[in-house]
Amino acid sequence: MMTPRENLMSLYKRQGYETAPVHFTLCDFLENVYAQRYPDRGPCCEVFEFPMRMIVDPGFPWIAETPGFVPQREWEWDRYYDPPIAPDARVDIWGTAHEPGGEHCYHMTHMRHPLERLDSLEQLQAYPWPAFDRADWSYLDAEVRSIHEQGCAAQVWMECTIWETAWYLRRMDILMTEMALGDEKAAFLLDRITDLACFRARRFAEAGADILALGDDVGMQQTIMMSQSMYRDWLKPRLAKVIAAARAANPDIVVQYHSCGYVTPLIGDFLDAGIDVLNPVQPECMAFEEIHEAFGDRLSFNGTIGTQSLMPFGTPDEIRRAVFDHLAIAGDGGGLLCCPTHMLEPEVPWQNVEAYVQACRDFK
Repeated sequence: MMTPRENLMSLYKRQGYETAPVHFTLCDFLENVYAQRYPDRGPCCEVFEFPMRMIVDPGFPWIAETPGFVPQREWEWDRYYDPPIAPDARVDIWGTAHEPGGEHCYHMTHMRHPLERLDSLEQLQAYPWPAFDRADWSYLDAEVRSIHEQGCAAQVWMECTIWETAWYLRRMDILMTEMALGDEKAAFLLDRITDLACFRARRFAEAGADILALGDDVGMQQTIMMSQSMYRDWLKPRLAKVIAAARAANPDIVVQYHSCGYVTPLIGDFLDAGIDVLNPVQPECMAFEEIHEAFGDRLSFNGTIGTQSLMPFGTPDEIRRAVFDHLAIAGDGGGLLCCPTHMLEPEVPWQNVEAYVQACRDFK
């Protein structure tokens, strides 16, 4: 009998699997619902037997405090914001501020962009970039080893790898304009973030991580966010560089790439850059059967169960049918970890979460 780690890795390599794995992420509201329904049962990943345990990248935007991270120097972030950021704003490791919304925003925040007012290359170069090379990484090897001892795969959550981190800092319209004009400021910003991503990817691979989950949202609901030529000029070579850095340390690491929305025209480019798994194949934007027919011999998948539509508004029976249908499309070799395409939000009834889990367990 396979361990959860062996089962998942075999599935992602399309070499067969014994059981359909389960995975999902809950918002804070649903975490509270879970805690009420499963008091004293431990975290979801244990109760529902997720095949992986997550290691959060210290460079993930939104992370405000990272154990072992040594700031480059004390810095007054307010100098980058006019008007000043709200007193209760959280500033992440890159200096991007996240101001809380109202009661009904739940975990959603208003993002502020620290680089939007800078107008010279020299100002960007002088920005206090995170000093990941000065962090204390001693925890990492032991954390990976502990996950493996549990029989689970160690997956690094390193999404918002290049593009999203860059526009969070600069502001999307400014960065896109500079890319269109071939501005040196855009090249510097993307190169700086890429180099920092390469360092972290290499370190995670050296520690023995099984899955490196990269990604940047480059899709919208019905179209890609930028032209194919712009993607190929500005983002594809930098993504390939990050993947190459990880593979130089561990050739067997599985690389997952995340982008919400419609990304069909770019999937070939993702493959060229070196990805193994595409997440989340959002069904409101792309049909899994069509994507699998075109790329399933070269690519595995994670997702396909819609969080815009099916999980919040479908019935348990509809969720069960979707899980069965998608796993059947993937076939006996595997190639699909069938799961919700994004964090489950407050609108999702708990019975639908249970229906998804039971469908995976029942599929043969």
